Amino acid sequence: MFQPDFTPVAHSLGWSAAVAALPLLVVFVLLGGLKVRAPLAAAFGVATAALIAGLVYHMPVGQVADSAVLGFAYGMFPIMWLVLNAIWVYNLTVATGYLGVLRRSMASVSPDRRIQALIVAFCFGALIEGLAGFGTPVAITSLMLIALGFSPLRAAALALVADTATVAFGAVGIPIITLGGVTGLPVAELSAMVGRQTPILACVVPFILIFMVDRRNGIRQTWPAAAVGGVTYAVAQFVLSNFSVELTDIAASILSAGAIVALLRVWQPKVPLVTTGDEVEEAGDVAGTGQVRDTAKVTEPPVASGHPRNGRVDVLSPTAAAVNGAAAEDVVDKPRDVMVAYAPYLIIVAVFALSVWRPVGTALKHGGTSFRWPGLHIANAAHKASAVTVFKFDFLYSAGTLLLLCGLLSMLVLRASARQGVQAYVRAVTQLRTATLTVGLVLALAYLMNLSGQTTTLGLWIAGAGSLLAVFSPIIGWIGVTITGSDTSANSLFGALQVSAANAAGLNPVLLAAANSSGGVIGKMLSPQSLVIATAAVQMKGKEGDLFRKVFKWSMLLLALMCILVYLQSTSWLGWMVV
Repeated sequence: MFQPDFTPVAHSLGWSAAVAALPLLVVFVLLGGLKVRAPLAAAFGVATAALIAGLVYHMPVGQVADSAVLGFAYGMFPIMWLVLNAIWVYNLTVATGYLGVLRRSMASVSPDRRIQALIVAFCFGALIEGLAGFGTPVAITSLMLIALGFSPLRAAALALVADTATVAFGAVGIPIITLGGVTGLPVAELSAMVGRQTPILACVVPFILIFMVDRRNGIRQTWPAAAVGGVTYAVAQFVLSNFSVELTDIAASILSAGAIVALLRVWQPKVPLVTTGDEVEEAGDVAGTGQVRDTAKVTEPPVASGHPRNGRVDVLSPTAAAVNGAAAEDVVDKPRDVMVAYAPYLIIVAVFALSVWRPVGTALKHGGTSFRWPGLHIANAAHKASAVTVFKFDFLYSAGTLLLLCGLLSMLVLRASARQGVQAYVRAVTQLRTATLTVGLVLALAYLMNLSGQTTTLGLWIAGAGSLLAVFSPIIGWIGVTITGSDTSANSLFGALQVSAANAAGLNPVLLAAANSSGGVIGKMLSPQSLVIATAAVQMKGKEGDLFRKVFKWSMLLLALMCILVYLQSTSWLGWMVV
């Protein structure tokens, strides 16, 4: 059995951490600096990690290969299985012509792009995160934003940034429940402590979303909506985290959306923003006809305009539909058509909510299996067989399978033919060819770094900060999520480490364990896994580097805010907030 040595370079934690960081540096420099396409950047990262695992950490060659293969398999299931079926559901609404109805209906709540970003990316995304997690909200909300007329890159960036304050309580609280399991700390205390950290992010994120859409002008004109939505979500998250870790995101998202809609009944922006700047730049007038088509640099799924199922349906790109929207917006959709247009997303909420119900969830979990990956014999820091080597094939309980069921039910409601369903699925498979390879390579990198000991080396190095540990504690979680793409995985990886470091430094272990989860959520937007899911959903192949640069500064800003907050909570200044 391979036992990782966490200080393989001259028995120095600092030098070992410098070497262990090289695979991540390679990926981020190639992706964000040199604009190398994601599959190639990920491949170089895997190669670097493999060389370090074998030559520096002395991991057997066979186990190096098996670790990478296990990661690649996890990338296929459940990650890409989820994305594939999410995009299929979206493609069904396109094929049946109901996407135009959905866009017009959402615009009727508020035609303002900034308000739409809040309701769809922040509120609805939080609801999906609370029910499903694991990349589902990024895939679904980015597609919905495109349906509303946002450009693909902006839609993906908004979806990534919005999916921040919600992740710790996502997927019915699994990250915090997992954290309690690996640390031995009470889940109720961890939930309450995270509920005293992430609400700060919830207050800030809506303002960032508005700034991303319309810069300072947007803040001046629509700050009431951002404040109401953010504060409502934050207060609800703070209160509910003391009672139910499973329902915190779900209830907070519904209350936040309701508060914004209620506000819109008595207040509206004086000058609604109906077209964002990038959409104007990415569109051009065709032969002076007034018909706008996207330029070659924009690749978007088509939007069907006009009434669904009423004869011929014209198909334009979302940008074209947005700019040519004057005529389209004059169309009055029948109430039944509006209900049908929303049906796929209501079905998603209903199915995932039903899966949370214990009898149903327990039954679904029986429809799967788990096994130790052949050839992998790796011990963790406690000299026991690593749990990471277990591959879980929970087919029925997988979010991807539930989305497949949602798609089949949506076909009935949308009255889509079998041929339309098959064509929409084939199109989704075609769209995801490059993304599938990239996600597989990214997860191969994550598993290889984890199992060889490279990720733990980085965590141990930061954990040695002594009295400044509270400042760096969120960074450990941030690194974990950036590498693995999952707050659950980061908590599994570093939760016990945070508790041990806290006890050694004389700090509250609940505070630092919670900081691991709260800091981790901020790394979600920079994770190569998340970047690929987002670009795959909006069909922006090769634009992962552009998306990385769009969200990098926001991740750094929020991480700095969280580090300051946790440090103050470790002192007398905000110590009263600690559970």
